[in-house]
Amino acid sequence: MTIKFGTDGWRAVISETFTFGNLRLVAQAIADYILEENGHTPSVVIGFDTRFLSDRYAAEVARVMAANRIDTWLARADTPTPAISYAVLNKKATAGVMITASHNPPRYNGVKLKASYGGAASPTVHKRVEQLLENALAEARGPNLMDLQEAIRTDRVQKFDPAWAYYEHLSTLVDLDIVSGGELRVVADGMYGAGRGVIGEVLARGRTHVQNIRHEMNPGFGGIHPEPIARHLGLLMSTIQAGHWDVGLATDGDADRIGAVDTHGNFVDPHRIFALVLRYLLENRGWRGKVVRTVSTTRMIDRIAAQHGLELVETPVGFNHIADLMIANGVVMGGEESGGMSIKGHIPEGDGILLGLLLLEVMAAARLPLHKLVEELLAQFGPAQYARTDMKLTRPVEKKQMVDFLLNSAPPEIAGVVVDDVQTVDGVKYYLRDGSWLLIRPSGTEPVLRVYAEAPDDGRVRALLNFGEEMAHSA
Repeated sequence: MTIKFGTDGWRAVISETFTFGNLRLVAQAIADYILEENGHTPSVVIGFDTRFLSDRYAAEVARVMAANRIDTWLARADTPTPAISYAVLNKKATAGVMITASHNPPRYNGVKLKASYGGAASPTVHKRVEQLLENALAEARGPNLMDLQEAIRTDRVQKFDPAWAYYEHLSTLVDLDIVSGGELRVVADGMYGAGRGVIGEVLARGRTHVQNIRHEMNPGFGGIHPEPIARHLGLLMSTIQAGHWDVGLATDGDADRIGAVDTHGNFVDPHRIFALVLRYLLENRGWRGKVVRTVSTTRMIDRIAAQHGLELVETPVGFNHIADLMIANGVVMGGEESGGMSIKGHIPEGDGILLGLLLLEVMAAARLPLHKLVEELLAQFGPAQYARTDMKLTRPVEKKQMVDFLLNSAPPEIAGVVVDDVQTVDGVKYYLRDGSWLLIRPSGTEPVLRVYAEAPDDGRVRALLNFGEEMAHSA
């Protein structure tokens, strides 16, 4: 058996590799790591999303932790990943465990491991947990287990509600008075995930009118991938148009990602949400510091940072790379194209709830609809159109081999535009003279090769994607 941690933890298909037996072994390896880190007063926070059996899986992890004499806080109900991450920091726990496969299809589940600072555990920590797991398997050593009710009776496991401490923290990051004054009409699409109903609860005391959709418990997510991208948001788009709502906000399976829909039913992607919120923080709040984005994120962020004389840092894909810089302080905002973003003063973790609330603050403060704000943004820092293609792999791809091929095959121009630079921060990224770019990289969490492009218009984006797909096929 081989269990490997990817960009953000371990994910696998339920009942194939993601089984109770394998989960207990992984939990024991995490417990061994926690005891290494803090053998005197070890503690862990455990949460779970709405997926099939997630609550049961979380209980099994709690049983393992209790048997290893680790004080455990177990969430009472499904909870967003950012709320669990904040609880780790708030309770000064050694670590956190979130049972979720995030935005992956319903057949998957997974484990996200959180560090004491509230963000994702580092690749070094993931490697250490893998090593401890391999050691246990080599020694034929099974997990320690304690009866859950006995653990609760003896206070080794305490059930708790992480929501209110998290909501209170959000109120220090978002000006809820400004949001309330906008009297916006909002549709919140929980996509049947752990963010269901949360935006409405945070705004309940103000004058924002929130309608929830896809907020019922549905472990199969209604047959969709709980990822807030255009092709999964048809219901949100039609709801917005039918009811003349101001904006729609959608969060993924564990609510660490965000997508939006404007009043006309048009999808507003994370690139534009990132840019709008960043511009607001710099111009309206006067914040200063580094701006961090992943290699697959719009270069509008670069232009906004440059206008304000701020340093722009580009990282590989994966919020853990952004988190490293946020932990070191001095970062105004960091984000990635998939919708994970955070700001100064928050945990170093993508948070779809926070970014949805900040987008409402941006709209309320400007007294403008979202589509007008996007038009202004593109006029000032664009034009910028973006698309991504995910190519399912039929055979494993060695990342170094792929990068070497793409580097050696780098053309002098793509679709008639000169290639000015080629970078290998994560995969291979071609920078073109007209400001457009093309990125080809293997996914860190799925058997997929991703091809990304940004250009001044949709036609150029399509031409870049076509070229990228041809390159990937020939690799």
